[in-house]
Amino acid sequence: MNRFEELKTLVLSLEDEFHKFYEKDNKAAGTRVRKGMQTLKKIAQEIRTHISASKASMEELKGDK
Repeated sequence: MNRFEELKTLVLSLEDEFHKFYEKDNKAAGTRVRKGMQTLKKIAQEIRTHISASKASMEELKGDK
């Protein structure tokens, strides 16, 4: 669940940058949004990988019984 909290915090931290980029045409804010979105993508992929491994492990345990 810690990784989920990281995702939520990151999304919320980008809110101002989205506003600056889309409402105020601040190009530097767009760069910060892109960087944040790349980090978000990385964390999401790590979560997906962890979930897949956990599911496989659970299935192995069920098969051993």
